[in-house]
Amino acid sequence: MKRAFDFCVAAAALALLALPMALIAVLVWLDSGRPVLFAQTRVGRGGRPFRLLKFRSMVVDAEARGPQRTAAADPRITRSGRWLRRSSLDELPQLFNVLRGDMSLVGPRPDVPAQRADYADADWRRRCSVRPGLTGLAQARYRSRATPRQRLDADLDYVARHGLMRDLEILAMTVAQLLRRSGN
Repeated sequence: MKRAFDFCVAAAALALLALPMALIAVLVWLDSGRPVLFAQTRVGRGGRPFRLLKFRSMVVDAEARGPQRTAAADPRITRSGRWLRRSSLDELPQLFNVLRGDMSLVGPRPDVPAQRADYADADWRRRCSVRPGLTGLAQARYRSRATPRQRLDADLDYVARHGLMRDLEILAMTVAQLLRRSGN
């Protein structure tokens, strides 16, 4: 049921957002050239790698120029990227990841493989026992202000008590966070 819900919502959202997404792609292209999409290997359900898609919000060779995590005033972030990140519109291409089944609308946010070292084995296995999400309980509660401990606790709480009704609650909480414009 959850997979069918994810697929239907992602397909409908992509249909409704096709024009805005095309305009965002043009904005990124005009601001900083091609490619307009950024693809990065992330870890999915069962520990399987997949290519996560985003609108590119940083300079083309950002990974070679600096650390994996970005700071608020990171010089690698483009002009359009600042706006995309603040509004979370850079995440919209992940709806294609949801359609493909790599991700769900709700679940723990997917990590890059190098972040595996940040977790105890049992915690990593539990986080990877469900599909990663476009949003998650940590994002709904804290947006990007969560400490690593808060994020892990929220992710494990979600894994322990996930379901369609909880997903709807987390989606509503995420929309409220976005409307408050409470940081990236």
